[in-house]
Amino acid sequence: MHNKHTYCFETGDGKNRSLLGSKGAASCELTQLGINVPPGFVISAHVSEAYFANGYLITGVMAEISEQIAKIEVQTGKIFGGESDPLLVSVRSSTATADSGLMKSILNLGLNKVTVAGLLEATDDARFVYDTYQRFLHAFGNLVLGISNDHFTDQFNLVKSAAGINLDSALTSIQLEDICYRYLQLVQQETGSAFPEDVYQQLEMVIIANYRYWQSHSIPEKTSISAIVKNTLNTPAVNIVTMVFGNLGDDCLIGHGTTRNPYSGEDELYGEYLLNAHGEDVKSGSRKPKNILEMKFEKPDYYRQLLALRKKLESYYQEVQSFEYTIERGVLYCLQTENAKLDVEAMVRTSLEMVNEGLIKQKQALLRINPDSLDALLHPQLSDSQAKTAITKGIAASPGAATGLCVFDADTAVRIAKSGGSAILIREETRPDDLHGFWVAKGILTSRGGKTSHAAVITRGMGKPCVVGAEEFKIDTKAKFAIIGDLRIKEGDQITIDGSTGEIYVGEIRIRAPSFTKSLRTLLSWADAIASLKVLANADTPETAELALHYGAQGIGLCRTERMFNAADRLPLVIEMILASSQKEREEALAKLFPIQRDDFEQMLATLSPHSLTIRLLDPPMHEFLPEERQLLDEIDALNYFLKMSQGQRITLETLGQSDSFNSSHKALNETSILAALNKKTLMLAKVRELSEINPMLGHRGVRLGISYPEIYAMQIRSILEASARCIKRRIQVSPEIMVPQVITAQELNIVKLQVIQIQKEVEDLYKVKLNFKFGTMIETVRACTRADILAETAEFFSFGTNDLTQATFSFSREDAEKKFLPLYQQSGLLEDDPFEALDVKGVGKLMEMAVELGRSHHPDLKLGICGEHGGNPQSIVYCHDIGLDYVSCSAPRIPIARLAAAQAQLLNPR
Repeated sequence: MHNKHTYCFETGDGKNRSLLGSKGAASCELTQLGINVPPGFVISAHVSEAYFANGYLITGVMAEISEQIAKIEVQTGKIFGGESDPLLVSVRSSTATADSGLMKSILNLGLNKVTVAGLLEATDDARFVYDTYQRFLHAFGNLVLGISNDHFTDQFNLVKSAAGINLDSALTSIQLEDICYRYLQLVQQETGSAFPEDVYQQLEMVIIANYRYWQSHSIPEKTSISAIVKNTLNTPAVNIVTMVFGNLGDDCLIGHGTTRNPYSGEDELYGEYLLNAHGEDVKSGSRKPKNILEMKFEKPDYYRQLLALRKKLESYYQEVQSFEYTIERGVLYCLQTENAKLDVEAMVRTSLEMVNEGLIKQKQALLRINPDSLDALLHPQLSDSQAKTAITKGIAASPGAATGLCVFDADTAVRIAKSGGSAILIREETRPDDLHGFWVAKGILTSRGGKTSHAAVITRGMGKPCVVGAEEFKIDTKAKFAIIGDLRIKEGDQITIDGSTGEIYVGEIRIRAPSFTKSLRTLLSWADAIASLKVLANADTPETAELALHYGAQGIGLCRTERMFNAADRLPLVIEMILASSQKEREEALAKLFPIQRDDFEQMLATLSPHSLTIRLLDPPMHEFLPEERQLLDEIDALNYFLKMSQGQRITLETLGQSDSFNSSHKALNETSILAALNKKTLMLAKVRELSEINPMLGHRGVRLGISYPEIYAMQIRSILEASARCIKRRIQVSPEIMVPQVITAQELNIVKLQVIQIQKEVEDLYKVKLNFKFGTMIETVRACTRADILAETAEFFSFGTNDLTQATFSFSREDAEKKFLPLYQQSGLLEDDPFEALDVKGVGKLMEMAVELGRSHHPDLKLGICGEHGGNPQSIVYCHDIGLDYVSCSAPRIPIARLAAAQAQLLNPR
């Protein structure tokens, strides 16, 4: 690079985008690659930096520009401002990273009264000349002189109207000349000065206008120029390029193309073109462009030139390219190119095909795709082709979109599903006894809760769309309607939710189905072969385990045993166990649950064979399985009301407005049955109040529950080990892991371990088999991190529960934080990310690193993983790889994302 401020395309460094901008660097690369680019040069970003700092162009810049123009004059045989066949140029600006905030291109610069006459003489085409001139006057007058665009449009339309013309293309050369005259008069009237005739003055004015436009559109208020100019990535470079024309006749055209279909990835040219057209005509809509494939038949020689250009571009850039071109009298000019913006389906397909063609390696194929973008392939999405306006927005809790009839209770959702309909289950907040409705509903909507609420966690595991915390919804589940503002939504009305954005719509919106394609499977198989992190799933039922395997899980890293209690036929047994007044009664209730849980585990182990199944012992506080106090009070009031009514009246559950709350069918109730129900509800209310805690997330849960009621953990441990023994008897290879939650001290772990050892001996004696399993703990408390070396004396594996660990580290309640102050913290820069979305490496991460180091210092073969929500976040997965974890575990629909992220982590930081 021999010039200080300007760089010609033949010598400019095409890799230096910070200096030359994306467009300038690309023009240099293309020129030096041997592709036909109109001659030109770049004014570097340093010139704009100096302008922002000083308010004027650097001394000597215009002299350098004159030197560069002189070189172009030699290359083209045309003179800038010349009287015969004059040189015209375009002016385009760009930064290294994006074109947002930059001025539109100015085309045909260099026209004045002298050069217009010279162009007329050279082309003998008055219509072409005056059309070119009026376009330049309009653009210059608007963008450089600041005259309203409407003023030019008004004059243009006056001429069309007077001539009775509808189409711009129907204007004659005389009419276009009249428009030019009107534009010159407009400039004189609006600015008080004549349009500048000196072509170098025109060029200088356009360069400065570019800088001023960028400065006024790109720099935030209260941000100093000095802070901006320190980073050349933020400042524009300016391209000066020889004009080539696609409007000199039917042997000329303009167009834009993509080297492959940007939506499907199909291996063919994609784009549009226009014959005898100029500038922005293809994009402006003034004329209907033609599909680029039509050029095969209309201009086959031109199409062959485009195919050759396509091959060169992809071979060099090793990426799908989006390019603009002009063909002037049979000669193809490439004006610019950049990496194409592709839909994720196209990204996946092109990755595979470009590897098969030898254009790129597997490593490049895996690195070119943003893992999070795969989400669009794995969940239903709202159609882009339909206009839509959201009535409100909640918290996006589980991605995907769903449309269906509003229902306000789980039983109605089941009834609609059985009749072949689609339902959206709407609740203030969901409870375990809603679970049967989850399975059949297309989506879930709640007015309360956050991303760790019951509804959010369950639906993510199921892969169903969910919106929570839609606080503007006022829901009456008894009357079965919801109100938002003046809008009343009743049961049976159609509603659509978008769990990816949190938006809610009235009516039906078309849904695009997910597509776990063969191409994606192939790509992810490459990822698995490279990744050092295994990807497991969070799954709680045989159905979700099968879904996880479908998405490529290498096992289950978190099976929450409490989810198995939520089914309609099991919840009454759980409630019976909770209401028990003695250990004996509790054991009797647990004995009924035991075969059910054992059979579930046996089915899951068989489904997953030979992969591992990590089963977490009961974690949530007991009150979560009981109705809310408010609901019980309402039911007790209703029972008392009907008890006072005349004896013998036929009272049904439908009359009471209940579903299965009274543990009965729709038979008539008498005084005795009402008294029995009232007694049960009163007992339940007393238990709810007894179990009530000020902060249940930090209260009587996890291992603390297991130590208080050892019979609960004993039942679960026995069901796991007997399920394993039964599989072994069936010659099924199994790898169960028993995981203890909420541990803070090794003594807790040892108490449970003694239970495991005792039950293991009993099961092995009973089934005459040798059991092989792992025993470990979740690391989800700060103290567990600090005592990891001691815990590793008993545990064979650690699994970081980063949801709870993040709450403990920040002293945040996730649901309250995300609804109230976290958005403000992110907007104001107090927190870079939502710590519940992306792992907080500076705080939570340091605790994890401590636990890894302490744990492996005592137990070098300690198996380490993560099973919190962060296990499906690509940014967090990279961190897990870097600190040496063995696996991540996430909800089933996030597994493909995690598989790709794990491979990228290994490629970027091999271990």
